Amino acid sequence: MNERDPREKSLFEAPPMGEQERMVEAILFASADPVSVADLAARMPHGADPAEALVHLRKRYEGRGVHVARVGDAWAIRTAPDLGFLMQKETTETRKLSRAAIETLAIIAYHQPCTRAEIEEIRGVAVSRGTVDQLLELEWIRFGRRRMTPGRPVTYVVTQGFLDHFGLESARDLPGLKELRAAGLLDNRPLPGASLGGEEESDDQIGQSELFED
Repeated sequence: MNERDPREKSLFEAPPMGEQERMVEAILFASADPVSVADLAARMPHGADPAEALVHLRKRYEGRGVHVARVGDAWAIRTAPDLGFLMQKETTETRKLSRAAIETLAIIAYHQPCTRAEIEEIRGVAVSRGTVDQLLELEWIRFGRRRMTPGRPVTYVVTQGFLDHFGLESARDLPGLKELRAAGLLDNRPLPGASLGGEEESDDQIGQSELFED
C-alpha cells in the first residue's frame, strides 16, 4: 500500500488563523465596497474560515482609529464612529434631496418592503417618478420582490449602500422617531400635501443632513 505524500496533504491544509486574519484584512482594506463572507471565502485558500478570521480581526481592531464594521451581510474597514468628525470635510455630501425624496426614503427604510401605493398612503400625496428615480440612481433603494396581489406591484427596499452611508449594520438599527426628534433631525411639521387630496408632492429643496447625519 502506497503511503500518501505528506506534501499532498499540505496543499489542502488551511493557513494558520493569524495568516487568515491578514488575508481578510488585506481584502477589506483594498476593497472600496463591503465584502461578504462568501466573497472572502472565494478569494482565500481552500479550507480557510473567513467568518472566524473576522471575529478575531474585529477584536484586534477594537479601540483603534478604524474598525471592522458589518454592513448588511457584508464587512468593511471603516473609520471609528467617534472620529468621523475628522473626515467631515472629505465626506460632506454636496448633493441635496427634496423633502419629498427624504420622506420617501425614510418610509422605505422603516416600512420595507413597500410599494409605491403604500408610500403614497403613508405620505398622503402622490410620489413622482423623478423622486423614486433619484433614490435609485443614488443606489440607496432598489427593487424588491413583487407583491402577490392583483397587478403584482413592485416593492422597494433600502440597499447595502444606504446602510454603509449611514453606518448601520441593518435597517433594524434605524433610530426611532423620538431619537430623531431629540437629535434635532426631525420636527413635527405635517407631511407636505397631506391636506391637498393627493396633489403632486412638493419639491422644496432641503439638505439630507436635516434628517440624517453622515
